[in-house]
Amino acid sequence: MNEQEMWEAVQHSDADYDGIFFYAVKTTGIFCRPSCRSKVPKKENICYFHSAKEARNAGFRPCKRCRSDLLEYQPMREIATEVKQRIYAAVKENSQPVLENVGLTTRRLTDVFKQEYGITPKEYMDSLRLHAAEKMLTQTDKKIIDVAYEAGFSSLSAFNRFFKKYVGKTPSEYRKEVSS
Repeated sequence: MNEQEMWEAVQHSDADYDGIFFYAVKTTGIFCRPSCRSKVPKKENICYFHSAKEARNAGFRPCKRCRSDLLEYQPMREIATEVKQRIYAAVKENSQPVLENVGLTTRRLTDVFKQEYGITPKEYMDSLRLHAAEKMLTQTDKKIIDVAYEAGFSSLSAFNRFFKKYVGKTPSEYRKEVSS
C-alpha cells in the first residue's frame, strides 16, 4: 500500500483500512485510525504507521475521538471467552459454572455468548456433557447411572430423556450399537 492510497483512505474516513495502518498528525502529536471523523489534516503534516505500537513508540498519543488505542479491545468477546472457560471447567469438575459475577445479566450474557459462538451457554454445556457421556458409554463399562452422574446429570431419568432427545437412542441402546 502506498502513501497515496493511505492518504485517500484518510480523506474519505474509510473504515476498511482500520487496523491496516494508522496515521499521525505531526502538529498535534495524535495518531488516528483511517476512519477517524476528525478534521482531515494537511497532507504534509501526516506520517503513517503499521501499528498503534509504532505510533506510540514514535511519540504520538491515541486520538480520543476514534480511540485508535482500542482497535483490538473487544470486551464482549473477552467475557464470552471467560464464560466458555468457566463452563468447560465446571463440566470437567462435575459442578455448576459460576456465571453470576461476569458483569452482565443472564439474558445479555446469553446474547453475547450466542453472538460469539452461535449457541447459548446452556447449549454449550449440554454439548460438553453429551460428549462426556458418549465417551464414557463407549470407552468404559461403567453403569449407566454412574455415567449419568459423572456427566453432570441429577438423575438417571433426566439423563435418559436428554440423551434420547439429542442422540435418538437411550444410553443403553447407544452403547449396544456402538460396541457391536
